[in-house]
Amino acid sequence: MKKSSIETSVGIFVLIGFACVGYLTVKLGKMEWIGDNYYPVDALFHSVTGLKVGSSVEISGVPVGKVESITLDPKRLNARVRLKIKNGLTLSDDVIASIKTAGLIGDKFVKLSPGGSDQKLKPGDTIVETESALDVEDLLSKYVFGKV
Repeated sequence: MKKSSIETSVGIFVLIGFACVGYLTVKLGKMEWIGDNYYPVDALFHSVTGLKVGSSVEISGVPVGKVESITLDPKRLNARVRLKIKNGLTLSDDVIASIKTAGLIGDKFVKLSPGGSDQKLKPGDTIVETESALDVEDLLSKYVFGKV
């Protein structure tokens, strides 16, 4: 009888350990399973060189979302970037989305510059005003070959 109670308590302890490891995996991996606290907004860019899925979306240096996907728009042949913006944050329809570089390493992120319009973007709307990433290689080649 004593042996089965020890085995039961060890089994419960192991199950609690697995539950804790699973919880930490989800939280540290920043996975959202129950309820999504974001709404989608699209932006069309001429070039998204260096931008990756999962990159940060910031306003005034404060993270407000993530890049969810990067695809090619078949009609315009531009890059369509789907952004996940935190619920509770409303963007005006004249917001400007720019691709910027963070630090010397060159990690890219999307910077949103708020506009002053009273019209708000709804989930699934498209940001019209965008600025593509600065292509350093193109600038260097122009400088080297005297086209600046």
